[in-house]
This record gives sequence, C-alpha cells and structure tokens, in this order.
Amino acid sequence: MDLDAQCKKAETFRRMHDRSRILVLPNAWDAMSARIFEAAGFVAIATTSAGVSYSIGYPDGEMVPRDEMIAAVARIARCVNVPVTADMESGFARDPDDIAETVHLIIEAGAVGINLEDTVHGAGRMLYEIPDAVDRVRAARHAATAAGVPIVINARTDVYLLGIGEKSARFDHAVSRLNAYRAAGADCLYAMGYFDAETIGRLVKAVNGPLNVMGLPGTPPVAELERLGVVRVSTASGPTRVAMTATRKAADELLRTGSFEVFGGDTISHQEANALMAKRGG
Repeated sequence: MDLDAQCKKAETFRRMHDRSRILVLPNAWDAMSARIFEAAGFVAIATTSAGVSYSIGYPDGEMVPRDEMIAAVARIARCVNVPVTADMESGFARDPDDIAETVHLIIEAGAVGINLEDTVHGAGRMLYEIPDAVDRVRAARHAATAAGVPIVINARTDVYLLGIGEKSARFDHAVSRLNAYRAAGADCLYAMGYFDAETIGRLVKAVNGPLNVMGLPGTPPVAELERLGVVRVSTASGPTRVAMTATRKAADELLRTGSFEVFGGDTISHQEANALMAKRGG
C-alpha cells in the first residue's frame, strides 16, 4: 500500500463533500461493476454490502464473513483509480476495538471511506444505544488517524429504515443520532430511508454536517437533491438488483425460446469487456 497516494485519494474524496456540488455515488458489487461505473465517468465509487454479499453467496445483514467482505473491497479498490468507500454495515463488530480493526483492514484493502451503521445485527429491529454508537464512530475516527489515512466516515442511522419508535418522533431521533455521530468524528451523515423532498429539506437544515440520502424510485432527482442541499446520494443495492433482473430475464427467455439471440442486441461484446477490464487501476 502506497500510504501517500492513499492519503491523497482520501483527501480528494473528502473534498467531494464540500457542498460545492452533489456527489452521485454508485454502489459496485464487484470489480466488473466498479470498472463500468468508473468508465461511465463517476468520480468515486461505493461498495454495496448487499450486492457484495449476493455476489459471493450470502444474504445481506453481516452474514458474510468479514474477511470475505474485505477481500471484495480490495478487488474493487485495486481495479479502479477513483476513490472507493466501503460499506461495512455495522463494522462486523460490536466492540469499539473491533471496529478499529475493521477500519485498519479496509484501509489496507485500499478504501478511503467507510459506511458505518447503527443497527445491531442479529438482534432484531434494534439500534445501538446512542453512547455506544458514538463510541463506535469515535473508535473508527481514532483508528483512521492512527493509520495515517484520513478516511471519510459516513455514519448511518437506521431509525427510519427499521421504523424505530413512534413515527412522529423519528425525525428528532434520527437527527439527534446523526449530530452525535458528527461530534464523534463522522464526516458525512446518512439517514437511511424513503424520504420525500420536504423531509429531505428538513434533514439538511437539522443535521450538522453533509447529508447522504439513498437514491431509489420516488427519491427526487439529482438536480432537486442538490437544490435541497444534499451533499451525497448513493444507490445502495439498486444497480446490483438491476443486473440480477437482467440476468433473470435472459435466463427466462433462454429457457422459454431456446434462442441465443438473448445475448445479442446491445449486449457488451467480449472484446469490449476485455478492453474495459484491461484498464486496471493502481
């Protein structure tokens, strides 16, 4: 690992959160999808925990072993030149010391950012208590500082996603968590959920740092999100599921018709695919 180069990449990624323009961040699930996003012109790439898990044979929700997730992040980071941020769910750890180890591992893998959520995996619809969640963010920040790579920590709360508490109280609950994570060292704050423009605008005003939202059907388009003040929008497992859907349709057509024309049309050619993957990062 070239520490100087990784530090520069981390600083480049940090500057993408300076509110000068919205960062549209696609989520890759393997090296191939990462290269496609880079070749399309995206300036940074995130991984998707769900997509990576599916691609190596596991359901989402920290069911994949941490070392396999790290290995997938490393393959993605190795094949592109743009900054890569790793979705590490809840850090594959409950103890802050183990969170620190996860941060060290993703830095060694070549990532310059991490998503860290506050869900307690394996415990039903439960979040870490705020003091514990804050300690976990603080541990991640200290680990990055100790490693000498100023990674961008995107701290996520699942208050809305899991439907925690009374609906009327969720906005204040989510904001209090995100602001506590910001004070603990998070660079970007992620309210995971399905929001309309009004709620997004309120979150932008109430959260004391750059806001990340999820782009999915029903989310306002990028230009509207930028007008509202959103700093970063990511696609979560959307691209993975688009690819899975295309594969399922091809499989169904092949079984139904027996025709190999399903692989024609505007399908990427073998030569183009080879050329795309030959332009590896470093």
